Amino acid sequence: MNEARPVTAAALAIGDELLSGRTRDKNIGHLAELLTAAGIDLEEVRIVPDDQDRIVEALNALRSRYDYVFTSGGIGPTHDDITADAVAAAFGVACTHDADALALLGAHYAERGLEFTEARRRMARMPVGSRHIDNPVSKAPGFVIGNVHVMAGVPSVFQAMLDNVLPTLNTGVKIHSDKVSCPYGEGDIGDPLSAIAKAHPLVNIGSYPRFSGDAFSTEIVIRGGDQEAIAAAKTVVEAMLLNTGARLGPKAV
Repeated sequence: MNEARPVTAAALAIGDELLSGRTRDKNIGHLAELLTAAGIDLEEVRIVPDDQDRIVEALNALRSRYDYVFTSGGIGPTHDDITADAVAAAFGVACTHDADALALLGAHYAERGLEFTEARRRMARMPVGSRHIDNPVSKAPGFVIGNVHVMAGVPSVFQAMLDNVLPTLNTGVKIHSDKVSCPYGEGDIGDPLSAIAKAHPLVNIGSYPRFSGDAFSTEIVIRGGDQEAIAAAKTVVEAMLLNTGARLGPKAV
């Protein structure tokens, strides 16, 4: 469903291993890419340790500020997987074994000839009032409560869960982008580019420096929901670069 107003989101990555460097997060970039394509603005990202108070504090701050919050990590079978308990505490509800999740996981492990241990049963725990997020990879479901979507930290599972979540979300204006390669450094174009950005409020203009050999260059990216506004800004940027070339002379990219 398209809405006129912006739709906003935040991500909360949970895990001591992320903060220690033992694990490198691969989920935030994937989330940002898919949300942007859907017209949802990812406006804030936090990483917190496996500490219930810290998770509750961050989650309550984010869920009150943004339309959606997406968490990753901490819903596995081990003692330090405490995300379900923390989310339940944030919403002020009990965290219990969900009957449907128990049935799903029990059948899954029976088919594999594996014991449905208490540790594996932990993956069926979720806050009262949650809805499942299907997990086609390893069956253990994520869950949704309020505007919070709780998903696994393993990238393949996170991505599969997110594919199931995206069709259920309200979306905003789809964001388009175009780019202009600039053979000059940001110091050469900063002032005129700032003026262009102010004159074209319907788009966002970003500059990204590049360095090759002994020369700087810049990639200028123009983003927005109106393709005509993007094209108009691009024309002005290209004209600015021609003027800069006349002023400075050619430079190597």
